[in-house]
Amino acid sequence: MGYEVRHMKDVLAGNPYVGRGIVIGKTESGKQMMFAYFIMGRSENSRNRVFVRQGDGEITIYPFDESKVKDPSLIIYSPVRRVGDKVIVTNGDQTDTIAAALEAGKCFRHALKSRTFEPDAPNFTPRISGIFSRDGAGYSLSILKSADEKGSACNRYTFDYEPLAGLGHFIHTYETDGDPLPTFTGEPERVFIPDDIEAFANEIWDNLDEDNRISLYCGAYEIGSDVRQDYLINRYSKEVNV
Repeated sequence: MGYEVRHMKDVLAGNPYVGRGIVIGKTESGKQMMFAYFIMGRSENSRNRVFVRQGDGEITIYPFDESKVKDPSLIIYSPVRRVGDKVIVTNGDQTDTIAAALEAGKCFRHALKSRTFEPDAPNFTPRISGIFSRDGAGYSLSILKSADEKGSACNRYTFDYEPLAGLGHFIHTYETDGDPLPTFTGEPERVFIPDDIEAFANEIWDNLDEDNRISLYCGAYEIGSDVRQDYLINRYSKEVNV
């Protein structure tokens, strides 16, 4: 992979479907830890979703139109939660598994040993997860994915990072569109993290496929303080709360 650092627009532009994605890193000035989580959708069930703020720096996904919900188990979950100094970001209900493990004094890796990829054959969507310390001490990304096309076993990969100013890492569920959807492979991608949360959020949103993008949440924590910023975009509405 080398040491190239790309902008999110260059990573995303022209790719019709990367699924769900997590970005975590330290801002260019080195003063904040910033993250983003987004979801995309091809089916009516997947597109029928909005992000809703829940508490201080946490969000939950709800159906936009409850009458259209076919399978709530894979679309309604809390992708962002806080436990002490840790911020958890995931693409499924493993958020709660990780939070429970941290509250019990256990770690991120330990929590994910009890989970596997999603049971949505033939795609077997990977579970992607991230965690970082608000004090800037470090962050990790994980992917749990099927070992083969039959879903016979689960492979678990965890990547641990020491933060560097202006550098983040981006992991997503799929390489691109397809049938079945091709699973993300390799290491998380090295991407640039600016200081401007609004510009970063809009760079991601504007370069996600317009037909398939659903919702985006971006958060930033000032290292050494309780100052927080966030930015939320939904397919049907757009708001900022800085």
